[in-house]
Amino acid sequence: QVQLVESGGGLVQAGGSLRLSCAASGRTSSIYDMGWFRQAPGKEREFVAAIRWRGSNTHYADSVKGRFTISKDNAKNTVYLQMNGLKPEDTAVYYCAGDRSTKIVSDPDYWGQGTQVAVSS
Repeated sequence: QVQLVESGGGLVQAGGSLRLSCAASGRTSSIYDMGWFRQAPGKEREFVAAIRWRGSNTHYADSVKGRFTISKDNAKNTVYLQMNGLKPEDTAVYYCAGDRSTKIVSDPDYWGQGTQVAVSS
């Protein structure tokens, strides 16, 4: 089993930046991909970004391309989401996720508890 703990959320003005962190523990050797999702009030949870745990491949939702960057530090078992140029529509609870195969976008095996990001206009 893998445990994921997010941190770094908060309130920021439009145009500002935040960096989210996700620390993984437990059987991290089982992880294939890591990613970030978000859920805004009244909306379904949606995919944001993913990264290959032992590699460098990344994948982004169109809505965040060019503004958000996913990265990782394998030595620290941590994944990051650098969010620049934040917009009010980025307001959501952001969840870290991990998967043991290639279904990170559709059905991750592991989830964090979420961290709130609020962007004021």
